[in-house]
Amino acid sequence: MKIAIVSRIDNPDALAFAKKIRSYLEKSGCDTLFDQDTAHALGLVGIPLEKMHADAVIIVGGDGTILRTVRELHHQIPVLGINWGEVGFLADLEPAEALDFISTLPDGFSVEERMRISLFKDGKRLGVALNEALIVTTRPAKMLHFSISVDGCIADHFRADGLLISTPTGSTAYAMSAGGPIVDPRIHGFLLVPLAPYMLSSRPHLISHNRSLEVCLESAKSANLVIDGQQTIELGVSSVIQVVRSEYPALFVDVKRNFFEKVDKKLRNL
Repeated sequence: MKIAIVSRIDNPDALAFAKKIRSYLEKSGCDTLFDQDTAHALGLVGIPLEKMHADAVIIVGGDGTILRTVRELHHQIPVLGINWGEVGFLADLEPAEALDFISTLPDGFSVEERMRISLFKDGKRLGVALNEALIVTTRPAKMLHFSISVDGCIADHFRADGLLISTPTGSTAYAMSAGGPIVDPRIHGFLLVPLAPYMLSSRPHLISHNRSLEVCLESAKSANLVIDGQQTIELGVSSVIQVVRSEYPALFVDVKRNFFEKVDKKLRNL
């Protein structure tokens, strides 16, 4: 079995733990490799994520490191997150329990798919999000005008500081902070959450993935599209964004832990 290891590179303890994982896996007979950035931080030679081929990727870091890794993988590989951040909701393991679980990987593991969304403008793909895409004004304290079209019908109009287009996985991230619901990640749908809407009637929407969804930016003010907090794209004004379910879901190593157990442990006691 070949296992890749990715670490946040701004934390010496995380890098040291990544080296410990490599030694642990190699003693179990696994082939290991580091991604290019992690390897460079350790004074080694690694492989760019977009050229990575492995049976699994172990990520030592927070949600940002996991989102970056998933985004840069050219072909999706099952990922296993070890929390070396703050909440680390996408990370299924804490460092104290990680090595015990990792020792079971050579015997095989099951995989959980997580829906991602692809976003298009004028037929051109802008990017793919695992958590969310954010449309926000380029000028602070300026509202944007939106309309939501579902299967060709206008479902809502609203004015707000911005709009979050979230996956169920992202429902526990920015969307939750903005007042959206927690959504079971086994549900496939698009969660729309307006940011600070002007009208009380502007509420979050959860829309089935097999519907045609368009977000129309009807404003003279320019806006940006921010994908998973990693990529920023200038939209300009009066843009129409098509939202579809990506045909390539993110893959996570299944640690057999109930999603709602994680919600209770990581979110209710913050």
